Amino acid sequence: MERVIGVINLINEKQYLKELTLHRCLSAVPFGGRYRLIDFTISNFINAQIKKVAVFTKDKYRSIMDHLGSGKEWDLDRRNGGLFILPPVHPDKSIKGDIQQFHDHIEFFQRSQEDTVIISPGHHVSKINFNEVVKSHRSSGADITILYKHFDGEYVEKPIYHKCILNNDGTIMDLELFTSPKKEDSICLETYIFNKELLIDLIKKCYDSGEYDFIRDVVKANVHRLKVNSYCFTGYMPWIHSISSYYKSNMDFLNPELTQQFFFDSWDIYTKIKHEPPVKYSVSSKVSNSLIANGCDIEGTVENSIVFRGVKVNKGAIVKNSIIMQKGIIAEGSYLENVITDKQVTITQDKVIIGEIVPHIIKKAEIV
Repeated sequence: MERVIGVINLINEKQYLKELTLHRCLSAVPFGGRYRLIDFTISNFINAQIKKVAVFTKDKYRSIMDHLGSGKEWDLDRRNGGLFILPPVHPDKSIKGDIQQFHDHIEFFQRSQEDTVIISPGHHVSKINFNEVVKSHRSSGADITILYKHFDGEYVEKPIYHKCILNNDGTIMDLELFTSPKKEDSICLETYIFNKELLIDLIKKCYDSGEYDFIRDVVKANVHRLKVNSYCFTGYMPWIHSISSYYKSNMDFLNPELTQQFFFDSWDIYTKIKHEPPVKYSVSSKVSNSLIANGCDIEGTVENSIVFRGVKVNKGAIVKNSIIMQKGIIAEGSYLENVITDKQVTITQDKVIIGEIVPHIIKKAEIV
């Protein structure tokens, strides 16, 4: 798509996933056997032929930088456009809000030839056709278009989502910030399409007025002054806001129909390439209803689980209803059920670990 900048805003990410976000931001959390959450947003941009993508980071961004690199896997290592990772200008000072960081990097927007900006978070597991979204935005004559989705997840006790109040013509009447959504509520996906010059003007005005929160001070504050249109996303997207919802979202991909839809139909989801051999299954291995990534060595039993790249499941070990991340080692005689192990975890011989209502998490590089 011509004349569009893709922006991934990681500045206001919440640490919903506890142990999994101790050393990484939310968008860098592994997902689905070989991906990071941010892969889905970038791949959606690439599908829309967006050739300039900026990632605004705040903290814990080392893993994001390592994962994205030059952007080669997403065809963003290019002379014109490409991938821009924009960390805080003053890392020793606290960032008051995303508007401050947008303002610190205002020249990125000013120097760009594009006239439209998409701003999106980096943790949505979805396939959004941004070609259709931008076409709707431009044809409607809107100043801002906000993406929303009807809430179809489980009850959320904490008020963490923003609700869109719609007029009959589909324009936004108001935004209710930090709500506990009910079924079918129109929940803001914190994905916005802006006319670039308007965005620059709003960022400058808010910054000069000491206003630093993008959704409150740029979006909500202007719904009555500007034409703010809405776009309803109706595709699959899990609501990831807790360890339980993250676990369930991964396990959803054990459904072959969903896997087909996401990874084989329409467009691809790209990720960092690692040159590893195919999975090695020994004669003692037993695998059922599981996703096993390349580079794994399976000698034991794996049931209803997602196993990331380079994992070793030794003979006599049993892994059930679990997520085992990259380079994990499951020793002989161990039994894991309803467990999430972060990268490079070693489970020693004959250990029994069973999660209950909430999956049991083992932190990165721990030896149990």
